[in-house]
Amino acid sequence: MTTQLPVLVLLPGMDGTGDLFAPLIRALGGRFETVVVRYPLDEPLIYPELLTIARAALPASRDFMLVAESFSGPIGIALASEPLPGLRGLVLCSTFARTPRPGIARILRNVDVIPMNATLIRAGLAVMLGAAADGKLRTHVARTVRRVPHEVLRARMRAVLEVDASDLLALVRAPILYLQASRDLAVPASAAAHIRTIKHDAQLVRIKGPHFLMQVRPDAVAAEIARFATAVV
Repeated sequence: MTTQLPVLVLLPGMDGTGDLFAPLIRALGGRFETVVVRYPLDEPLIYPELLTIARAALPASRDFMLVAESFSGPIGIALASEPLPGLRGLVLCSTFARTPRPGIARILRNVDVIPMNATLIRAGLAVMLGAAADGKLRTHVARTVRRVPHEVLRARMRAVLEVDASDLLALVRAPILYLQASRDLAVPASAAAHIRTIKHDAQLVRIKGPHFLMQVRPDAVAAEIARFATAVV
């Protein structure tokens, strides 16, 4: 089965490590070959530079699907807008084409330094993990995010507040699946609505869970990815 299905190219959230895909990869149960894209931890790179890194990770001679989580949505969209012969589909999970919080973006537009400290990060992770996450998962996520320097997280957060890949989204010809977390306090439902305004045929699946959907509900996410991948082969 693995040779018949596309390779899944996994584009990570704001931590960029790719380590938080572990629950999803386990839930996929070996049905797919996966390529985990990892962004540098030692440089505050933003979307154009990270797009180059992601593009270099694409399989050269295999069919593949892009799976973009949260922060990487605009990167997945940008890649899918390119003429990539092997691309079979784009999965967007808890993510956006343009900044999901324009009100916050306007407030911080003239702020040189986005607030970033351990207390704020812990609070943010607690909100994005929700009440259903167990202690082991919370520890794993916290340890992963702590590895990322604050200046790198700050640069990526600023990039999110400024991004707009709507024009690129309009160029995407591959099928799109959007996985929406029902209790996402980071990316509002309007982000999915905006994507479907541009791509009317994008599939929308709502899964009960928080922003960290791939970590808290990996079985449900894996099932939807498998269903979508089987349909587009």
